[in-house]
Amino acid sequence: MKQTMTAKIIGSHLVSGKMVAGEEIGIRIDQTLTQDSTGTMAYLQLEAMNIPRVKTKLSVAYIDHNTLQTGYENADDHLFIQTVAAKHGIVFSKPGNGICHQVNVERFGRPGWTLLGSDSHTPTGGGIGMLAIGAGGLDVAVAMAGGAYYLKMPKVCRVELTGKLQPWVSGKDIILELLRRLSVKGGTGRVFEYTGEGAARLTVPERATITNMGAELGATTSLFASDEMTRAFLAAQGREADWTPLAPDEGAEYDETVVINLDELQPLVAKPHSPDNVAPVVELTDSKVDQVAIGSCTNSSYLDLIKVAKILEGKQVHPEVSLVIAPGSRQVLGMLADSGALSVLLRAGARILECACGPCIGMGQSPKSGGISLRTFNRNFEGRSGTPDAKVYLVSPEVAAVSALTGTITDPRTFGAAPVVVMPDKFVSDDHLLVFPPADGQAVEVVRGPNIKPFPKAQPPAESLRAPVLLKVGDNITTDHIMPSHASLLPYRSNIPHLAKYCFSGVDSSFPERALQAHGGIIVGGNNYGQGSSREHAALAPLYLGIKAVLVQSFARIHRANLINFGIVPLLFADSADYAGISLNDELVIENLRDQLSAATVLTVRNVTTGKDIPVKWEATERERQIILAGGLLNYTRQAGGVGRA
Repeated sequence: MKQTMTAKIIGSHLVSGKMVAGEEIGIRIDQTLTQDSTGTMAYLQLEAMNIPRVKTKLSVAYIDHNTLQTGYENADDHLFIQTVAAKHGIVFSKPGNGICHQVNVERFGRPGWTLLGSDSHTPTGGGIGMLAIGAGGLDVAVAMAGGAYYLKMPKVCRVELTGKLQPWVSGKDIILELLRRLSVKGGTGRVFEYTGEGAARLTVPERATITNMGAELGATTSLFASDEMTRAFLAAQGREADWTPLAPDEGAEYDETVVINLDELQPLVAKPHSPDNVAPVVELTDSKVDQVAIGSCTNSSYLDLIKVAKILEGKQVHPEVSLVIAPGSRQVLGMLADSGALSVLLRAGARILECACGPCIGMGQSPKSGGISLRTFNRNFEGRSGTPDAKVYLVSPEVAAVSALTGTITDPRTFGAAPVVVMPDKFVSDDHLLVFPPADGQAVEVVRGPNIKPFPKAQPPAESLRAPVLLKVGDNITTDHIMPSHASLLPYRSNIPHLAKYCFSGVDSSFPERALQAHGGIIVGGNNYGQGSSREHAALAPLYLGIKAVLVQSFARIHRANLINFGIVPLLFADSADYAGISLNDELVIENLRDQLSAATVLTVRNVTTGKDIPVKWEATERERQIILAGGLLNYTRQAGGVGRA
């Protein structure tokens, strides 16, 4: 049988299930990554499993989110992660070493391997031919402990890239075009495989940009072939021995195909406040710009920033624009310095930030009130920048750099000849900020600061559920809506009781107090509930507040999994019209809840307030049913006798 790349990797890692789209499968995980925003919880959960040493081929703990240390909290979390890593056999990437996805592609990623990361942009690894999937921290902890990762076998969509990118058009425009066509819900249950002559011409950094933003499609992951371009990249990193070829078989059958003619592609921009609100840059020209931010795990590679330096060379940033640049890794920063490009950026008027996520997650550099910010990032959700009324546009490094000079959104094709950059024959490796674990970590003492609190424990569901609707929200509710992530809250990622005070604070500031007073309840929502980050805090905070179930029209993949992992029942309206028939504070009842969760596919919810019965779908695998009945994945794992059987 002719196989796709996805089928080849999953087939070689399959431990349970059948490779039939929509069926649950379990796969073996070769490598994991965490970052400090999600990592503290993941390692607390790993400790709860009593596993002395991780069982993956490689696990890496990165510090890249909470690097702004205005109090003791972040530094304490970093020390906790470093000591846990040493004890359990995990490589530790210190603050300043770079963004997890950029560094992982440079130093650790391997074609044909599986990678599970507690960050939604883990699919960046697909740029070098990894099956790289974002997940909640508990799923990653289970994988580190030797357990399989379970997911529904995705459909595989071929994205055939024909033609060749024209001057001033980049990989960022390819993924923006796909988002324009398919929307932020268009990738649900799918893996995107990029093929064709256009794909073969793209460098690994360009490919990584595309697979990184595949997360905004809601995709399981995205994947490029491991070809001669991949081998050249790994050879330049001094890692040619890690290369292995990967390509779809000639004549492999795909579930769907999308064709993008690169000859016709033009510079694009995602307008506020969604990555799929895409339009040609030419339609927005002459719009004033207040801030330009270049970096993030999407566009902070050496090739990206060398291109920016060439555009800025000998010129000055517009006097009314603030330009900030965050290199993706210590390697990138060092090579910019060695090449003289760093001086070019400085002399042009750029502010150089630490090699970290920074403004992308709202950690500094918030725009002015009502400001217009052009960013090379992956998300522009309302308020994510830290300024509630800012308007954030997502663009390529080319558009960002040119617009920083002109002071308005500018079509770079009007700027003259496009800069030409080539892949270096050798990247200068600098691994001094990587700390490798001792051969035996038993004697290592794990250090816990006072901000690190135990995570809330889920409980098995009661025989019946009677609870009020504490919140009703619309479509495309993001994890930023559920559990805001900005500079003032990020230091408390290891303190759920404190974070819970801000759950849904941007939607309804009264929600946390009402939830505690009601001793819990139910959340009702629209389509694509929980899109965005993999942060399980968006499930842990509602769990702490007593939320028992979430009833919506559709879920984002990772958030649904996180709800199940922490014992919150995810339900779907059988008829979307019933959404309108539920109001805030309505009393909902599900009789014989445990029996229905055990066997039924359609449950009956009684709206006591209106007197109406509402059919809801419980679309769960047998394993998911048992997890919910056990009161979450940790309880289920213990009952199953350990991760090996879970």
